[in-house]
Amino acid sequence: MLVHHPIDPLFDCSSSVLILGSFPSVKSREQVFFYGHPQNRFWKLIACLFEAPFPETIEDRKQLILNSHLALWDVIASCDIEGSSDSSIRNVVPNDLDVILAHAPIGRIYLNGRTAEKYYRKYTQPQIQREAVVLPSTSPANAAWSFERLCEAWRVILADA
Repeated sequence: MLVHHPIDPLFDCSSSVLILGSFPSVKSREQVFFYGHPQNRFWKLIACLFEAPFPETIEDRKQLILNSHLALWDVIASCDIEGSSDSSIRNVVPNDLDVILAHAPIGRIYLNGRTAEKYYRKYTQPQIQREAVVLPSTSPANAAWSFERLCEAWRVILADA
């Protein structure tokens, strides 16, 4: 079933690090905001890295991202997908990252997981000619990574933010 990405990119003129996921989960699409599944560790991770309180509301989450000089979006603009299953993704149309790159001083791009990496390398990197660093997914499906291991791996973004 064809699904369009319902969430606008989150960034401002001081965003220096771009974090890209693959495509929003069903919960994120329902909330019309990033990482909406309560078991996803993204928000807990970002709060931990930037020594901030856990952001409970969407507005708190937006402020945490912007105050940390981050930008947030996804690689895929639309695709055929069943529920939230990355393995079911077909007929990908990538997002146009120029929406962010033309307006923010992005120094480094990080990818949240292997699915984001797969579609970034296939569709986006050939167009924008920019390398990206893949980080372990914050998804609950990535249970092999403890929260502590995730924090250690994701700490690399602090040097660029």
